[in-house]
Amino acid sequence: MSNKPYLRVAVGVILKGNQVLLTQRPEGKPWAGWWEFPGGKIEKDESIHQALARELKEELGISIDQSYPWVSFVYEYPTTIVELHFRKTYAWQGDIKGLEKQAFAWTTPQQAHELGDLLPASLTPLKWLQLPDRYAITHFQQIENEAVYWEKLNRLIASGIQLFQFREPLWTDGIGSSSLHHLFEKTRQKCHEHGVKLLINSRHPRSWWALADGVQLRAEDAVQLDERPIPEDKLLGISCHTLADILYAHQLKADFIILGHVGATASHPNQAPLGWEQFSALAIEAGRPVFAIGGQTSQTLAQAKTYGAHGVAILSGE
Repeated sequence: MSNKPYLRVAVGVILKGNQVLLTQRPEGKPWAGWWEFPGGKIEKDESIHQALARELKEELGISIDQSYPWVSFVYEYPTTIVELHFRKTYAWQGDIKGLEKQAFAWTTPQQAHELGDLLPASLTPLKWLQLPDRYAITHFQQIENEAVYWEKLNRLIASGIQLFQFREPLWTDGIGSSSLHHLFEKTRQKCHEHGVKLLINSRHPRSWWALADGVQLRAEDAVQLDERPIPEDKLLGISCHTLADILYAHQLKADFIILGHVGATASHPNQAPLGWEQFSALAIEAGRPVFAIGGQTSQTLAQAKTYGAHGVAILSGE
């Protein structure tokens, strides 16, 4: 057991369009000059939101009425262990000021490194912020639906979807058939023409995985693995339904998880949905971004975020 001090910290992910606010640690504090998300220690009897609101008022002079849970995880520094609770906020009152004489800057997550040294615990969340908040999953089942497939794929790309999963478990010719492989290749080409990333579901042949931008592991496939099955420069998602599934996602160092199903869905008519409260309780344990699945659409995105989702996974064939 470590003798290091253990701190609970509320962290603000303050968003303006595609930019996030970072602050520079002032002189006299540990890691002075390094850039980080604003926030601070959660005091006794404070909720995470209350602590964040207080810290943002003290550090930046702004007031917030709402913040939304995003990701929580523990990070060990050389002298302390911090339990970090990241919460997103999109609106505030007042002008942002460096009340502790700290610098601050708006940046895209992709360009944050240009500011200077980034506090180590901030690096992975900045990577996570680059994930889109809508994740479309193919679901067309048979070659006769190919015309509909392309019409919907084009419409989703035009709507701004930046992340797709190729998943066709009920394809009439078989999940490893040449006809399905041809469709996968054409889908990959179409996605890459538009700067869209395409992941492949693990039920399809492993020989296809390297062709995609990442892999979405089914829960039953994840438990068969001892380590992350693809390189770090590829995206790894894991489909989860229980806390045990989420713990496997930790072990395999998943970049994100899909959690559900939240609401009633035609693809799982005989399974009781989690509901939002149970979804929220499980999402807290994920330690990485969570996409809600089950009855989700672009219209449910805002609601999903209030319960701790990074985004929603949408079955594009339904």
